[in-house]
Amino acid sequence: MSDDSKATMRAVEAGGFGLDKLRLVERPTPRPGPGEILVRVKAATLNYRDLAILKGSYKPDLKPPFVPGSDAAGTVVEAAPGVSRFKVGDRVVPTYTQGWTSGLPTPEQRAGRTLGVPLTGVLQEYVAVPAEDAVAAPAHLTDIEAATLPIAALTAWSTLQEGGVKPGDWVLVEGTGGVALFALQFAKLAGARVLALSSSEDKLARARDLGADATINYREVPEWGAAAKAATDGRGADIVVETAGTTLPQALQAVAFGGFVGVIGFVGGYRTEVDVRQLIGPMVRVQGIAVGSRTRFEAMNRAIAAHGLKPVVEQVFPLERTADAFALMERGGHFGKIGVAF
Repeated sequence: MSDDSKATMRAVEAGGFGLDKLRLVERPTPRPGPGEILVRVKAATLNYRDLAILKGSYKPDLKPPFVPGSDAAGTVVEAAPGVSRFKVGDRVVPTYTQGWTSGLPTPEQRAGRTLGVPLTGVLQEYVAVPAEDAVAAPAHLTDIEAATLPIAALTAWSTLQEGGVKPGDWVLVEGTGGVALFALQFAKLAGARVLALSSSEDKLARARDLGADATINYREVPEWGAAAKAATDGRGADIVVETAGTTLPQALQAVAFGGFVGVIGFVGGYRTEVDVRQLIGPMVRVQGIAVGSRTRFEAMNRAIAAHGLKPVVEQVFPLERTADAFALMERGGHFGKIGVAF
């Protein structure tokens, strides 16, 4: 055991479904197996998937207890013999889908190799992961900022890459959560224009400060598809980052002829009804986006480093207040990412 690790560690454990079932416990510290590194977790950030799992809606057959959380950053404190990709002291970020190096993942990797269920989550002081399934943290980012990258940043990056973003395009982002704000930031780096949606005038003002070229309050305009098309030069958004799921019909109304809709989330629910004529007539491309490969993660990190991009982190909670962090997410009170510091 390394001098920087210990026999037991603190972990946030869900003893059942519901935020009131979260508790801080002591668990045995994992040991790195062949090809693995042991990471001292310094920070984690929350995703809506983590909240849906905790509430029992996303994986209702899951058997507690379990450690939630998918995104973290930390420092390597031990490496298995023969590991050369990282050394003790390196700052790293584990990948969300373990084993997905490039191209498409296998169905088995998508179903069984994701952190935070079914694999043990990252809301614990140490995690052991294969060295091949981690990336170097961008040097200019803090641990909290680096912990925003595995799901939120990479999902946004993948959506714009799959949509073929280019200068002058219009990108529509729904809400002001982590994925939406990363998509805003990445779109601006690519020379695109951004239309942001939110139910809060304060959040829309903050989105404009980040570079949003146009905004719509969807509480005031619940059927926002037509308004979005009007706001994007009358032709629609070239890329829509669909985070709500249930708003897909509005997204299809807002998208340009031949445009792209990346379906990345389900914060509004799992089901909606679509008029297929919205797909066929304008020759729209709709694609599900499930984060991205390690190779794409590394490419994104190069862009982040080159431009000095800084993630937006709304609030940071200590580990023992993880339930409060999830409660903030549940009531939609955040702008950008919510962090947990160890």
